[in-house]
Amino acid sequence: MQYRPYGKLGYNVSALGLGCMRLPRVVSDDGAEVRVDKEKAIELIQYAADHGINYFDTAYGYHRQTSESVLGEALDGGRREKVKVVTKQPFGVMTTQADIRKNLENTLKKLRTGYLDVYLIHNINIGPWDEIKERKIIEEYEKFKAEGLIRAIGFSYHGQFPGFKEVLSYYDWDMCQVMYNFIDTDKEVTTEAIKAAGEKGCALVIMEPLRGGGLATPPEPVKAVYNEFPVKRSGVEWAFRHLINFPQISANLSGMSTLEQLKENIGIFSKSDMVANCLSEQEKDIIARAKTAYESLITVRCTGCEYCLPCPKGVNIPQVFIKYNDGGMFGNFDQSRRAYMFQVNANADASHCAACGSCEKKCPQHLEIIKELKTAHEALKGWVE
Repeated sequence: MQYRPYGKLGYNVSALGLGCMRLPRVVSDDGAEVRVDKEKAIELIQYAADHGINYFDTAYGYHRQTSESVLGEALDGGRREKVKVVTKQPFGVMTTQADIRKNLENTLKKLRTGYLDVYLIHNINIGPWDEIKERKIIEEYEKFKAEGLIRAIGFSYHGQFPGFKEVLSYYDWDMCQVMYNFIDTDKEVTTEAIKAAGEKGCALVIMEPLRGGGLATPPEPVKAVYNEFPVKRSGVEWAFRHLINFPQISANLSGMSTLEQLKENIGIFSKSDMVANCLSEQEKDIIARAKTAYESLITVRCTGCEYCLPCPKGVNIPQVFIKYNDGGMFGNFDQSRRAYMFQVNANADASHCAACGSCEKKCPQHLEIIKELKTAHEALKGWVE
C-alpha cells in the first residue's frame, strides 16, 4: 500500500481510504426495506484494516445513521488503535449549540471510541456558510479538540471553486474533502482547489474518485482510447492514476461494497509506480481523450445555464438532466438514482412538472424540456435507502 503525508499533521495515511457510504446492503424482495448487510460489511472493513488501509471515512447520516455503528463494531477489539477514523456532522442537524455536542457524543458511542482523528463539518457550501460562521460552529469544534474528543478539524465541500476558496482561506483547517475525478476537472471545485489546499498545507481527501462507480466500467468509445496504451489497465486504475498523480492529495476515498472491489483497489494502490507525478504526457493525453469520449455520450444537451429556472413548481431542471446524463454516460443508473432520491426528498424532482412550458420558452438550447423531464424521471425514480 502506498502512503502519503496527511497535510501538516505529521502522520501518513493510506493513499486508498475506505468510504463507508456504500457498504454491502440487503434489500427486501419488494424493495421497501434496505439495511446494511452487517456480516459482509464487517468482513470488508476488517479485511481493509488488515491489508494496509488505515483511513476510514463515515458520516452521521450514512445508511440511515447506521454506518458509524457498523464501522465501530468492525474496528473494535484492537483495530481502532491502528487506523484513522474520520466522520462528519452535517450542519442540518446542528439545530442548537447543545445538539452539536450531543451528536458528537452519540457518534463516539456508535464508533466505540473515545476520540475522532478528524471531525468534519459536513457538506459546507455557500448556502449555509454565513450561518456556520455566525453560530461559531468552528469554535464549538475547537472546544471538542481542546477536550481531546477530536484531534483535527475539517470540512467537506460540494460546489464551485470560488466558494471553496472562501471557506478554505477563512480558517486554519487541518483537512478538507472535495469531489474530484477526471470527468469533473472543470466542475465542482476544479483542479484549482487541489493546488490551493496544497499551498496551504491542508490535508486533501478526494471523494467520488470513480464518480459513484461510473468510471469503473468504461463504455466502448472509452475502452478504445484506453487500449491505445501499451499497458492494459482497468477503468478503475486509469481513474485512480489521474488522482495519485497529484502530490497534494493525501487519500482517495472509495465506497467499496464487495470484497472483490476492495482487493482490486488494494492491488492498484500497492503498485510501486502509484506515486505522485507518475503520469507521462501520453497517459495525460489518454485521460483527456477518455473524458471527451465520455462526454460524447451525453443524452440531453443541457449546459446547466439555469435560464430555465426558477420553475413555478420547484423542479430543479438542470440537476435532473445532470443525473440522467450521468446514468447514460456511464451505462449504470445506480448512482444517479441514489442522487435523484435526495432531489425527490426535496420536492425538486421531475414528477412535479406541470408542463406549463415556461422553461422551454427560456431555454437557449431549444430543448424539449417537458418531454425530456418525463423520460429522465422514469429512468431515475425508484431508489430506496
